Amino acid sequence: MKVLIVEPGKYPREADIEHTLQAEQKIVGGTIEAVYPWRDRACIVCNDDGIALGLPLNRMLGDYDVIHGTFFICGLSHEDFADLTPQQIKHYEELYHDPQVFFMIGNTLCVDHVTPEEYDAMMEKTLDKFDPQNNQTKEKKDHENCL
Repeated sequence: MKVLIVEPGKYPREADIEHTLQAEQKIVGGTIEAVYPWRDRACIVCNDDGIALGLPLNRMLGDYDVIHGTFFICGLSHEDFADLTPQQIKHYEELYHDPQVFFMIGNTLCVDHVTPEEYDAMMEKTLDKFDPQNNQTKEKKDHENCL
């Protein structure tokens, strides 16, 4: 089945996947949920427990929802998932092309579009900030210069 896979921090990529529940679950990392936000014959398939599992924020869905974790976009037939058309692949690749980072300003969740390299750098800084081992090492070095 021809789909578009969208991973956090990466550009979307076209892929041919097996049309089996196991293959679909492997891509999203767990149980699947289909979301139908558009009028054309396409849907988003994502991890049903993405929020509860703490999967990383990936892309905005409309103005108010955020998709957590890796998801894919596939076409729809009358009864099942189907291949995306070339036009759909182009449209959804453009829609979700830029990786997104999310941050809070006050009580407002904000989003910015970045490149994969910028995303990786920002995530590395964020992880360093919350890594106790790294912080202890930095604090130790900071205190070594004090007398």
